[in-house]
Amino acid sequence: MNVDKNETIAGMWATPKIPQVGTYKLVAKKRVDGMYEWVHFQQRLDDTRKVLFRGEVESEEQLAVVVDAANKHLQNIYGVSLSVADASMKTLDGRRADSKVH
Repeated sequence: MNVDKNETIAGMWATPKIPQVGTYKLVAKKRVDGMYEWVHFQQRLDDTRKVLFRGEVESEEQLAVVVDAANKHLQNIYGVSLSVADASMKTLDGRRADSKVH
């Protein structure tokens, strides 16, 4: 997901590293039109990513429902939950990027 000019990061969540699996993450941005776009993905141990789900919601309250649903399934399967994560961004070629958003 790209964060374009005048868009903001609405939230970032991640699980602890799961042995032999990697880390599950959920990132959301608030678009210029007021909608929240989110992506839920697995960052594998080899640093590749597998997108699991994408979507959009109309409010922060609906975004909280998405996070709660992801947590319910992660807790049932792996015994872990998403928690608020720090911004760590990379460019398309894998270099670390400045965490500032336009």
